[in-house]
Amino acid sequence: MARNKQFDEDEVLQKAVHIFWCQGYNATSIDDIVKHLGINRASLYDTFGGKKQLFQKAVSRYVEENTRALNALLSTSSSVKEGIRTLFSIAIEQAVADPERKGCLVVNTSTELMPSDEEIGSLLSLNKVNFEAILTEYLKRGQESGEINSSKDIQATAAYLVTFFNGLKVSSKVNPTKASLSATVELALSVLD
Repeated sequence: MARNKQFDEDEVLQKAVHIFWCQGYNATSIDDIVKHLGINRASLYDTFGGKKQLFQKAVSRYVEENTRALNALLSTSSSVKEGIRTLFSIAIEQAVADPERKGCLVVNTSTELMPSDEEIGSLLSLNKVNFEAILTEYLKRGQESGEINSSKDIQATAAYLVTFFNGLKVSSKVNPTKASLSATVELALSVLD
């Protein structure tokens, strides 16, 4: 007879996001996971399939949450340039307020596991494609409204902004000062002028 789970799977997955985000994949042991998640090994394997599967689910969850937040942010902004500026301002505020200096789970995973892990690589590649596609469509709105020059290569601009966003996340782990990060963002966003 199967036993009922004594934990909330969604809550456990959110805790998994946090431990992998703080420690990375390789530095996180099964003992760390069991202790941090508050579940036993059997439950870990029965529910998630093991460390790698849990990690993949944690990264997927992180990506989904951030994609939802990005879409919500951009859909509520009346100005395309201000929407992009707000995106970067939020990234700076999060970096400055984070005592653990976690950066970005996706960026951390890219630097830790790429190019050797094909499964994670596929997930990260899809995330990059989706992030660029969201920004491309958003920037097209700016061109259609006349806010962004129609001669701009919107796809290249979106790819640049994604690359810069990822770099900002790395830099914020080293030097999370609002003034220096904000000055860099202002220079980077001049690409929209």
